Amino acid sequence: MKFKWWMGVAALALAYVVVKKVGRSEAPVAAPAAVSAPAVAETEFKVLATSDLRDVQPLEEMVKKATGVNLRFKFGGTMESTEAVLNGEAKADAAWFANAKYLLSSPQGQGRVKLQEKIMLSPIAVGVSESDAKKYGWDRADAKLTWSDIAAAARTGKLRYALSNPATSNQGFMALMGVVASAGGKAEALNAADVDRGAIADFLKGYKLPGDNSTYLSEQFILQQGTRVNAFINYESWLLSLNASGKLREKLHLIYPFEGVSTADYPFMLLDEARRADYLKVVDYLKSDAAQLWLARQTLRRPIKQDIAAKVEELLPRQGLQVELPFSPDRALADGLIAAYLNEFRTPIASTFVLDTSGSMAGGGRRDQLVQALHYIAGADSSLTGRIAKLTNRERLWLQPFAENPYGLVRFELPAGKVGAKGVQEQADSEAKQAVLAEVRDKAERLRMKGGTALYDAVFESLQHMLAEREKSPGYQYSVVAFTDGENNQGRNLEAFKRDYAALPEDVRAIPVFMVLFGEANEADLKALVKITGGRVFDARSTPLYTVFKDIRAYQ
Repeated sequence: MKFKWWMGVAALALAYVVVKKVGRSEAPVAAPAAVSAPAVAETEFKVLATSDLRDVQPLEEMVKKATGVNLRFKFGGTMESTEAVLNGEAKADAAWFANAKYLLSSPQGQGRVKLQEKIMLSPIAVGVSESDAKKYGWDRADAKLTWSDIAAAARTGKLRYALSNPATSNQGFMALMGVVASAGGKAEALNAADVDRGAIADFLKGYKLPGDNSTYLSEQFILQQGTRVNAFINYESWLLSLNASGKLREKLHLIYPFEGVSTADYPFMLLDEARRADYLKVVDYLKSDAAQLWLARQTLRRPIKQDIAAKVEELLPRQGLQVELPFSPDRALADGLIAAYLNEFRTPIASTFVLDTSGSMAGGGRRDQLVQALHYIAGADSSLTGRIAKLTNRERLWLQPFAENPYGLVRFELPAGKVGAKGVQEQADSEAKQAVLAEVRDKAERLRMKGGTALYDAVFESLQHMLAEREKSPGYQYSVVAFTDGENNQGRNLEAFKRDYAALPEDVRAIPVFMVLFGEANEADLKALVKITGGRVFDARSTPLYTVFKDIRAYQ
């Protein structure tokens, strides 16, 4: 297996590896003296930060005022940001992630990071609607719930939760590892042989609201709390912020599994040795009393400094700091767990891909983009993101082309494969899967572009189709994914779509519509459509297809 692939798996494992410590010199660095009017830095101090840190952007002005360093954040996804640092293409002086262990899991990553300092803390917690927490006795001080208790509650339907995709996010993967560690019953790091497959299956029965973005998950949780979901698994800071927002139907009671949790420690990392002096100034400011207090109050993350933590006790639950779960450096454990999640454990996906084959798609390379997209999900790309994005075992896919009208609906189904298959059986399973993927690619090659664009008709009919399929086979995760380059000019308009959508059965709320934009699509109207259908818009005009599909798969 190529080194690049293993680095990708390490990036996905997101904090399960024991790593070599990389830190500042033991010699203390004196805090800079107060400056009454610091000079403006001649160059920006660029920081690549993961998107969950958008709430710290006001620090740009605060740092400049206090130190003279012209701090500038650039936000990105965890996987893409990690790859950028590892490949030396980050174009940043420093990086700030929720956790650095995945980045430092190899000599390559350790070589990129010159210094690191932990800035704040936030453990993973299970937030449960207060009424359900009281109903099941989970709010008692002596409850001492474990990850095994959480899995059992999910199996019986008591816990129905929102969670970031375990294959692409830190929160999701670490929650899954918590279940594995608890079921394994070991105080030390696990190996692949310790995995209790039944416990994982139990836990995932409660996984009702997937996604790869905490903002999106929060929006959907607010809409569906008390109906489809009653719990949210995320960082403590995010759950506390939701409670403080006033947008929830009822507040969440936070549970910290008794045997331990995984904690984000938000290390600030120097990448460019030439900017060491500016880095040290920024770190000293971030660890100052004023900055630590601001971070705690504004972001609800726990201060590194204990004397500051005492000043914000009213904001943060006393039970928040727990034992840190031990996680294994065993590559086979992470590799196998992620593959098993994608192909075996998670609720299988059923989706309709709505394909714009109107005449305008013939120009500007748009047909090629659409064909490339279908090749991508059908396994043409063997990279890390390609493996995550492609069709998985047990998946059902319908391709729905449209021009003036929807036409030629065709169905594909990936075989389940046999769990733990080896030898002849493994080869047969692989060949059966590859045959279906080849059929999808062949269908993509035969698409022809002509005529008008009845986008809303095609999306509406696909939703009706998914509703009918959901009634027949409720054990799937349903969605509609539309690919288009232009404004709707045939059939229903947006207002007619909204009217007809409102008349559909309530079950349609569980079927999100995702939009992938090519060309001159009417972005405003498409954003209005996904807002009422619980989906998202992905812009393939400015975002690489691998990122678009990795993100879409995380929401399915």
